Amino acid sequence: MELELAFIPSPSRGVIHLGPIPLRGYAFCIIIGVFVAVWLGSRRWVARGGQKTTIADIAVWAVPFGLVGGRLYHVITSYELYFGEGKDWVNAFKIWEGGLGIWGAIALGALGAWIACRRRGIPLPAYADAVAPGIAFAQAIGRWGNWFNQELYGRATDLPWALKIDSAHRPADSLDAATYHPTFLYESLWCVGVALLVIWADRRFKLGHGRAFALYVAAYTVGRFWIEYLRVDDAHHVLGLRLNDWTSILVFAAAVAYMVVSAKLRPGREEIVEPAALAEAESSAQDTDPHAKDADAKDATDAEGADAGDADEKAADGDDEKTAAGEAEPDADRDAEDGAAVPVEAEAKPAKNL
Repeated sequence: MELELAFIPSPSRGVIHLGPIPLRGYAFCIIIGVFVAVWLGSRRWVARGGQKTTIADIAVWAVPFGLVGGRLYHVITSYELYFGEGKDWVNAFKIWEGGLGIWGAIALGALGAWIACRRRGIPLPAYADAVAPGIAFAQAIGRWGNWFNQELYGRATDLPWALKIDSAHRPADSLDAATYHPTFLYESLWCVGVALLVIWADRRFKLGHGRAFALYVAAYTVGRFWIEYLRVDDAHHVLGLRLNDWTSILVFAAAVAYMVVSAKLRPGREEIVEPAALAEAESSAQDTDPHAKDADAKDATDAEGADAGDADEKAADGDDEKTAAGEAEPDADRDAEDGAAVPVEAEAKPAKNL
């Protein structure tokens, strides 16, 4: 009896209709990933001295920019899917059908984050370090959207963890093959590892000034290079390598160079990541710390006491002067009786009735 080949099944459909509203698995994965990134980024930001709502506020700018950038990269690098004879360019706007390039998402998302950071007086590198592992986790979750859409899988294989693809989604040159490398799963697991690596390294080496984010980028591109090499979907090739492989190489080199140069020019980690949060913490501490209030009251009391003491000393000095003056007058009378010299004014008076 022949044993049945083990495999990972694909969903029978990627969308569920709730009345007239379509609920797409791909969109759910993206949304859940964004929430995880914001949640983890907020915890890391607060731990570094920032405010709780800052990451979410900046994400309002970064996420839309990132979605637009990711879609633009995909459409530009796969333009033949949307433009040309027999193609409908309107499909370029159907983001729910899949097709987001992580390179464009990070680039344009960083632009949106930079705008928001400038508005709040926050350094972009510090923000990037806080959200880096969260972005990796978001990618890990988002990749499951490819599973729902049965897309971006690898070469045909009979491994026990192979992914079964329906005939309607198989490549034209391998319709007889039913199972393929689950590259979405490979990348998802790799991204989880990248997130854990960044968290560990950040705690161990106190990465700052954008180096945690650079580590995430460098580590991700290493995995993306070999995962991209396994994929069989249509892509542009340059010198025998897929375009995304070349992008991975260039981005990896840039990230490593940044880490080296940044460590020399700006070692250590930022002490203050959000001035507004520091001012708020100091104000709150003064309002809630009873010892601080007692100290302020004591200082005020001491100051009043010192002023009162000065006044008493001045009053005492005045009394002493009066007493000294009173004692000096009898002495003058005695001197006159004893024939002491009379003041010049007295001698100058003319004698009467001489």
